[in-house]
Formats: sequence, C-alpha cells, structure tokens
Amino acid sequence: MAIDLAYSGETADLIKRTREFTRDVVLPIEDEFGGNITEAGGDELRVRMQDAAKAAGVFAPHAPVEFGGHGLNMSDRAPVFEEAGYSLFGPVALNIAAPDEGNVHMLAHIANPEQREQYLAPLARGEVRSAFAMTEPSPGAGSDPSALNTRAVRADGGWRINGRKFFITGADGAGFFIIMARTSGEPGQRGGATMFLAPADTPGIRVGRHIDTLDRSMIGGHCEVFFEDLLVPDSAVLGEVDRGFEYAQVRLGPARMTHVMRWLGAARRGHDVAVDYVAKREGFGSKLGDLGMIQKMVADNEIDIAATRALLVRACWELDRGEHASNSTSIAKTYAAEAIFRIVDRSVQMCGGMGVSGDLPLARLSREVRPFRVYDGPSEVHRWAIAKRVVGAAKRAQADAR
Repeated sequence: MAIDLAYSGETADLIKRTREFTRDVVLPIEDEFGGNITEAGGDELRVRMQDAAKAAGVFAPHAPVEFGGHGLNMSDRAPVFEEAGYSLFGPVALNIAAPDEGNVHMLAHIANPEQREQYLAPLARGEVRSAFAMTEPSPGAGSDPSALNTRAVRADGGWRINGRKFFITGADGAGFFIIMARTSGEPGQRGGATMFLAPADTPGIRVGRHIDTLDRSMIGGHCEVFFEDLLVPDSAVLGEVDRGFEYAQVRLGPARMTHVMRWLGAARRGHDVAVDYVAKREGFGSKLGDLGMIQKMVADNEIDIAATRALLVRACWELDRGEHASNSTSIAKTYAAEAIFRIVDRSVQMCGGMGVSGDLPLARLSREVRPFRVYDGPSEVHRWAIAKRVVGAAKRAQADAR
C-alpha cells in the first residue's frame, strides 16, 4: 500500500499562511535587529507579533483547540513549524518557541482540570511565558537527569523545595515555573523525581544572572534560578509524586522534534540566501553557482534538508501513534542538529566574506544553530543511548537463543 505524505487541505492552507506571515511580517523585524530578541523589544515585541499572528490566523498551531490553538498533531506540526522557523523570531510570534511550546504539550497531556485553567490556558493564549526548571550545575542534573539534586520535602499542607537550577531558558519574565525536584531516593538513582507548578512571584523563587550563550533569539535568556525554601501546596504537583522522570519523556521526545522543525527552517533560509548569492556572483569567468565545488555544497545542503525531513517524518509518525519513539527521536535529533549546522556552515562558505559579515543573515544563523548539538541532549549522549539500545537488544536475543 502506498504511503500518503500529503497534508490535508486545512493543514496545507495553514502552511501557506504561516510562510507568508513569517516572511512578510516577522522576517523584516529579525533583520532590522540582527536576530537579537532583547534589542528588538523582548516581551513587548512578543505581544505585538503574537497579536499579528492571531489576526493572520496562524497563532498556536500546536495548542488545544479549546484554548485557541489549531490542535495539530506532531506530523502536521512539522511543516508549519519549519515555515515559522524560517525567521528566528517566527516561533516567538506563533507561540511555538522553546520552552513554552514543550510546556503546552506536556500540560495538555498531564495537567488536571484546575491546572489546565490556571497554567495551560494563559500559556496557550500567549498571556504569559513559562520555564521548565530541570538542568542544574555540576554535580546536578544535566544530560544525566538522574543526577537531580534539587530536593522537595513534605511540609504542612504541601512541599518545601530547595535547589539551584542552571541554563533555564525563558526564566527572566516567565509567569510560572515547572520545577523538577527529587522527592525520594538519592542523586544517581533513576526514580524519585516529581514535577511542581509554581507562579513566578511565589516567595522563594529567585531568578539570577543570565548565562551568556551564543544564541540571541530565545526570549527570557538562559538563567540561573534559585529555589530557597519555596513552599508549594499539594495542588502544585503536576501528575503524581515520584513520576517526574516518566512525565519528562512526554515532553522531551516531542520537544526535540519541534526543535528540529524550527531550526530546519532557519537552515533553509541560510541555504536559500547562499543559493541566491552564488547564482548572481561572478567569479573565475562564470557565476559561482556554475563551479563544481559550489555545486557540491548546494547538492549536499539539499541532501541534508531532505534527510532531516525524512527522519523527522518517521519520528513524528511514531509519536502520533503513542509510541515512546526513543530511538527514532534520538536518531532524528542527532542527525538534524549536525546537518542543520552543516547546511548553514556551507552556506557561509559559499558566500565567502559576505557570509561572515552582517550584510547577510548567515553569521547570526550559524551562531543560533550551533547550540542545537548541545541543547536537548548532546549528540554524544544520544549516540550512546542509541548504541546502548541496539547492543542491549542483541544481548537479549542471544540470551533467548540459548
């Protein structure tokens, strides 16, 4: 039976409208401010762009319909998110930027009715931003979440949380935090984590310094956050106690794929800029685009774009079927993070001096996509996990054959 990769008429229309909105409304703002969201206006700009996205009918494609979104599944999100990602500010405008997009996805799956109204509804509508507080400085949780150090202990009517978090995206200006804290066991043990919801103005939450990073387009920065005798009620528990690591998987796999979608859009812009440049630039008696070495880079970019999309389609298909998709999301994320950087890097190279200048967007795109090989799990950790699953399956098969 043939596999149908076509999108419904409704989704195809949303893809088209997102493409037009991103290029006509959002891209000029990004170019004016060199991709720096803070200099462009931060939250004030976000509100203006999101109002424009609502007017254009492209706002919150991922959010539940009951909260004003389009309710797209993972497979249908891919081309829409890619079109939004063509501008570094596009995801902010559509309310699909990290970490809010991943938090909407997780809250839609886990939050109880009261939490949906208090946290999910305003987040989906763009009335507030959010932050997901899991990563910690060494020796705490990072690529190895089981090293979780932040501790929540029982208190009168709730929980008292103490800990220090690190690289928390969007923390400055967030309306609320989703906090991962250890409620049982010791660091290094796989279980024993719980997720808590807390408004940002709750006493005991303190946002510290912005950690200076390569990227400049993620609103709210990447911050240190301190939880100092933070007291939250039992109603703040997201899901059930001690199931936090399990719930994290609801968020992490899809969030890795939506990162791929968004940054693939950015890489496509870099490729388009470079192809346009070499098709016009004279050199060595012809257009640069007629030279074999340039043509190889153009072809390699096209291959990386197509391969990234293919791996993304497979992973999203598994996620939409309700599968864990651990292997397919690790494969897609690892390949995409490296391919997206290759695409932008080749594009810089094709444009020579212009490629590293501010006259083209390629230098800032290179700066923005490089961290993806670290964010949401370094490539090396994903490779280790992939190999561990494959070797483990081989060992089980050998044991069964005995």
